[in-house]
Amino acid sequence: MWHPDDYLERLYRRLEEKRKEAASGGLSAAERERLRGRLQDLLGRFEEEEAPLQPKLLESEEWADGITRQRIEYSTAEGLRVPAYLLLPKERTGRRPAVLAWHGHGYGSREAVGLLPDGTPNPGPPGIHRNFAVELARRGLIVLVPEIVGFGDRRIRDEADGEPGSNSCFPIGAALLLAGRTIAGLRAWEARRAADYLLSRDDVDVQRIGCFGFSGGGMVASLSAALDDRMRATVITGYSNTYKTSILARRHCLDNYIPGVLTEAEMPDLLALIAPRELYLEAGTEDHLFPVEQVKEVYSRLTELYQSLGAGESIGLDVFEGKHEICGRRSFDWIASRLKA
Repeated sequence: MWHPDDYLERLYRRLEEKRKEAASGGLSAAERERLRGRLQDLLGRFEEEEAPLQPKLLESEEWADGITRQRIEYSTAEGLRVPAYLLLPKERTGRRPAVLAWHGHGYGSREAVGLLPDGTPNPGPPGIHRNFAVELARRGLIVLVPEIVGFGDRRIRDEADGEPGSNSCFPIGAALLLAGRTIAGLRAWEARRAADYLLSRDDVDVQRIGCFGFSGGGMVASLSAALDDRMRATVITGYSNTYKTSILARRHCLDNYIPGVLTEAEMPDLLALIAPRELYLEAGTEDHLFPVEQVKEVYSRLTELYQSLGAGESIGLDVFEGKHEICGRRSFDWIASRLKA
């Protein structure tokens, strides 16, 4: 009787009842904008610290399938410089559609472009990221793969020489929480600055920008697409669920916790902010972090919303036989076709 489980369950249910009561009249355009503003408040605001991008080319290499792989860097705020890979497809006539590729937990952006932690080519199987940024570039998209803060080259100095797959999510997240902000908010804001960089290029079509995120990168893709209407098409793989059945069902990285979010919305409510723009969900049948049955429920709920907005053809789902990983059998072609249309 001394365990707090029942108390926590009642707390969740009370918040759920309040959310349902508040949404009983339907999610009007005004309510959607209110929720978008509240989400930004809960994540923390970083706009006042915005710095000029000042992009710099670090290296450039002709790669397989006619792809050019560049390493660049740009600023988001004073003291925040972001390294990123830029993949330019073989076909480069005119302005091209572009995608922000958000990697998950692991050793960072190199994992998404087929490189080992030391930057050399990976001669073995691609791992759970499936070299997805390369696959998107092969389909004719310009692909930007920023190093998400806390991973790879963007760990804190004291942890920079740790194991390649380690991260600095906890110390960065804890420092931001004590400052009234969140690491999820910083990542979502840096996603907006990454889009700013893409839109500053004369080879990018400003009307055809999308994002593709896996796992923790799925969180970045979902939050940034919910807040930034410039994201015309979004793929979320290995993340879309409910907080109840994923984030609260086991111990996750600190970056997944947004203080007070359940007073306003469950995860499907935040994903609904992407509507009626293009959205595709991907889930493995054996994903132990984000259970597939809840992904299906989220998809069903979002499909009803999309249909009510006359955009039933703008949402899709692929459930594949697999674990917590990217599949890509349909999602790669889906985002390429939607952005090229």
